[in-house]
Amino acid sequence: MLEFATIKDIQKALGEWCKLLRKREKLTQQDLASELDLSPITISKLENGENTTLETVLKILQHFDEMKNFNQFIQSKITNLNNSKSLY
Repeated sequence: MLEFATIKDIQKALGEWCKLLRKREKLTQQDLASELDLSPITISKLENGENTTLETVLKILQHFDEMKNFNQFIQSKITNLNNSKSLY
């Protein structure tokens, strides 16, 4: 069975990931916002799966030293695309 992800699904998943990272470090939304020079509303919106920028997501991932994991995921997708054979 094929599973389809919507933009909202991805936003919710990214928000949940960022929230778990923040809570793991025992930071409040205010603490994280202050450390990253962002507003607490920005952190709240991200964690609730609301509209956010890629820059905000990357700032948070970098803050929690998760950029390597994110980059590995992206690189694996690029490799898969490069290795897939065209049907034409």
